[in-house]
Amino acid sequence: MFKGLSLLFILLLSATAHAEHWPAEQWPTGAAITGPALQALETYAFPPRDDSTRKGIRTDALLVIRDGQLIYERYAGPTTADTPHLTWSISKSLMAAVLGVAYGEGRFKLQDPVAGFYPPLKKHPNLTMADLLHWASGIDWQEDYEYAPLKSSVVAMLYTRGHTDMAAFTADHGSYAAPGEAFRYSSGDSNLLSAALKTIVGPERYADYPWTALFEPLGIRHAVWETDDTGTFVASSYAYLTARDLARVGLLMARDGRWGERQLLPKDWVAFNREPFVHYRADQDDAVPGGHWWLNRQADGAAQPWPDAPADTFAALGHWGQAMYVIPSEHLVIVRYADDRDGTYRHNELLKLARKAFAGQVQP
Repeated sequence: MFKGLSLLFILLLSATAHAEHWPAEQWPTGAAITGPALQALETYAFPPRDDSTRKGIRTDALLVIRDGQLIYERYAGPTTADTPHLTWSISKSLMAAVLGVAYGEGRFKLQDPVAGFYPPLKKHPNLTMADLLHWASGIDWQEDYEYAPLKSSVVAMLYTRGHTDMAAFTADHGSYAAPGEAFRYSSGDSNLLSAALKTIVGPERYADYPWTALFEPLGIRHAVWETDDTGTFVASSYAYLTARDLARVGLLMARDGRWGERQLLPKDWVAFNREPFVHYRADQDDAVPGGHWWLNRQADGAAQPWPDAPADTFAALGHWGQAMYVIPSEHLVIVRYADDRDGTYRHNELLKLARKAFAGQVQP
């Protein structure tokens, strides 16, 4: 009898330790964190800023959710808790979440040819929705940024000859590989998904769909998502959310697509997001691609990209240091907005310091 009571006590204690908190209009708050570990994290994340050179680590916002409670929040520069910050390529993972709702409504399957939803892709007839979500379209694309603008497909798409119709610009490219056989990171792939979504949900629903499908159910009130001239959301780059609102998407993903009592994203969709692309080679990026999310998983015989974080860590990442890290095993969601320009910021270093401060994980 006493043995049974002890087991019951342990189970009750475990449930209490990780009780499910959910945000209403505001996030519930947990106990404030202090101490040397937090100081070390802040020293790394918030060094003195030199606005004249824009060099070094330049964190605009750092927010931490543990067990569904807001336990840390700090802002810099003009950014505040009410600022919808440009997320850059975190927009890609947001589009994956929006598509997940449509997938749960039975509106498409992962192996559906995208040309059925977006006819300009008829020159790529075997390209599937799963291929685009893996950044494995096989479309010949150069994801170079301001450092190599003359050969950059993405610069041309966002700012010059492709900016009026970004999906059509992407679809007009030739191929370098068969769909699904090779990873090549591509903002164009993400905008093809956005164009396909217009047919998937119907033009009459499309303009409001990210809000009705995802943002409003999560209580996100201040999202902005820019479109190109065709009214297609720029899924590669131009969603703006406050740090607190973006953390709601992180909590949704941490809890396998469930929001309160509602399974907003199907569990198999979230599992697909978090499964490594099988043809990824370890020298191609600094994290492992899943279904439009980035994973801290071993791939191609290489070690985890972020060795000081658990293997179940996954992230939405964007240009100039935007990041949302989700660590389900430690009940953590970490949002970082930034203006890094020189490449000195390291995901693994912030994760290591954040875990010391907030998860009680002391690394050797």
